[in-house]
This record gives sequence, structure tokens and C-alpha cells, in this order.
Amino acid sequence: MTTDRCSPHIDHTEEFATTIGLYVLGEISLGKAAERADVTRWEMTEILTEAGVEIRCGPQTMDDLEDKVETALDIE
Repeated sequence: MTTDRCSPHIDHTEEFATTIGLYVLGEISLGKAAERADVTRWEMTEILTEAGVEIRCGPQTMDDLEDKVETALDIE
């Protein structure tokens, strides 16, 4: 499924570019980027892939991993 739009949910190109930039820099996750763009994670993955952005999966650092584990333990 190929989209012919960047995102109909973002009114400003600059805001969308900022969202992509934050994702590329590792400042926000794929889920947060999708949330900011008001699209699904799958749509965001497609948008980023079409833009030539490498998709990151899972924690990127030990701190990220520790945060995920801590969050998971707090849920119980």
C-alpha cells in the first residue's frame, strides 16, 4: 500500500518535517512520531520508508532497554 501523501492530518509541512527529524535523531519513537502525525504506526513506517529513513526497532541503548523493563515491571 503506497501513499501519495505525506499526511493529511498534519496541517503544516514544517511540523511534519520536525516530527521526522525528531525520529531520525532518536528523540522520539516510531509510536510517538505516528501519534504526532495522527497516523497509525504502520502508516508512519510507510511514510518514513518512502522518505528513505531507516526504521529503528526495539530499544536503541541500554538506558532505553532499562526504561522499557522498568515500565513493564511497574505494570504488574
